[in-house]
Amino acid sequence: MRRRTILVASLAAPFVAHAQAARALRFVPHANLSVVDPVASTAYITRNHGLLVWDTLYALDDTFRPMPQMVGGETVEDGGRKWTLALRDGLRFHDGEPVRATDVIASLARWGRRDAMGGRLIALTDEMVARDDRSVVFRLKRPFAHMREALAKPGSLAPFIMPARIAARDAFQPFGGPEVIGSGPFRFRADEWNAGARVVYERFEGYVPRESGTVSFLAGPKRVSIPRVEWTIIPDPATAAAALRAGEIDWWERATPDLLPVLRREAQVAVEIPDPLGFISTLRMNHLQPPFDNPVLRRAVLPAVNQADYMQAVMGTDRSLWRTGVGVFTPGTPLANEAGLGALTFDLDRARRLVAESGYRGEPVVVLAATDVPAVAALSAVGVDMLRRMGLTVDEQVMDWGSVVRRLGSREPPARGGWSVYFSNWAGLDHLDPAGHLVLRGQGAQGFIGWPDSPRLEELREQWFDAPTLVAQRTIAAAMQQQAMIDVPYVPLGQFFQPMAYRRTLRGAAQPGGIPRFWDVSF
Repeated sequence: MRRRTILVASLAAPFVAHAQAARALRFVPHANLSVVDPVASTAYITRNHGLLVWDTLYALDDTFRPMPQMVGGETVEDGGRKWTLALRDGLRFHDGEPVRATDVIASLARWGRRDAMGGRLIALTDEMVARDDRSVVFRLKRPFAHMREALAKPGSLAPFIMPARIAARDAFQPFGGPEVIGSGPFRFRADEWNAGARVVYERFEGYVPRESGTVSFLAGPKRVSIPRVEWTIIPDPATAAAALRAGEIDWWERATPDLLPVLRREAQVAVEIPDPLGFISTLRMNHLQPPFDNPVLRRAVLPAVNQADYMQAVMGTDRSLWRTGVGVFTPGTPLANEAGLGALTFDLDRARRLVAESGYRGEPVVVLAATDVPAVAALSAVGVDMLRRMGLTVDEQVMDWGSVVRRLGSREPPARGGWSVYFSNWAGLDHLDPAGHLVLRGQGAQGFIGWPDSPRLEELREQWFDAPTLVAQRTIAAAMQQQAMIDVPYVPLGQFFQPMAYRRTLRGAAQPGGIPRFWDVSF
């Protein structure tokens, strides 16, 4: 009762101070927002924050086709080697400055230094110049069939357009709250941001939606009727569910499976599963530091994995909410295949033999275990037990997800603040193909956290980009999956389908795609 009393007071207090309180949307996100720079973190909470504040040149519709968003017109010449993109009228940043072509160039350059798809685009670009304040010209080394898809990428990391002075910052040094300035439909209230408790956004009155089209996933006019969006961080699922049932919050992004029955019995609460692609759970190892710099030890993890154990821990016994037999591409999509998946056949005795063959000598395996994101907490609990049953010495370090995100950038040995293993979930949208599949990269120390080095994976990825047909792409995807079971850039742990819950007074929350969208939403 004491916790509930405190929650009610903390939720109610802000509304006394704001005249717009009756129309504020109260939302419980899946995690704490600890990093506000959308280029510095692949965390979905940072991406979701980014979609309120910033905009992109193109955006995906419900069928995952890229549609113009900030772009008002495009011209493609020279057999696809020259692209001219004209910005649409009325684009302004939250500080009142117009969006210029130089802002686009600086933003894409910074994004390209961190993102897999962006890096590919930058590598193929001979020149990216401003023809005038409103037009950007790309001159490519050769045609890039995925140009629009790259500029519409909604996963981590998204190509958000920000002021050039901010985009000029080091891509590996995150900026802070005062620099959260975009041209998107909402303004970030840095003065009201209380990390771990509260995030506030206000409608940007200077935002001009697209004049035509229909709202479709992230594409179309972004018309905002909610003047204020308030994120309340509630790590405890039971508390979040109680607040939703009582009407103290309007929308809970990720409802946990144990609370679905009570939520479904509540007449004023709706429960939906908006994303048919679901989430892919992953185990990621640090390839730079012992003990998982040893490829034999990495391969020992594969037969120790029982995907059903992980999925049941995350979503319970309802098999409609999860799937096993998952490889490196999202099940049910064109590139999903079974090549090499025999390595994931559960055989704990074989895993222990491989541990012995690897020469492992008891070095501590530091596991970063987040406790405030229920799905990650469940994966971590199963994973720690699995690693111990393999015969590894596990040092489980418990912390919140924001601390995990900050810690992952460390390349120090585990004993000096580094790490060995962490667990996470990736949207199925991000694992459709090799283009934006961050954890399938093999760039070594220049790549994504975990830093796997696999020249063969990189070679196959380049071949996939140039493959002329879907048949050829599928052949390459099968080869990539086989190679992944040798180099083990990560371990797939299964696929699950995440429910969300909201008050029935809220219109527009049940959106396909699984990304919370705060435009085209009303009470």
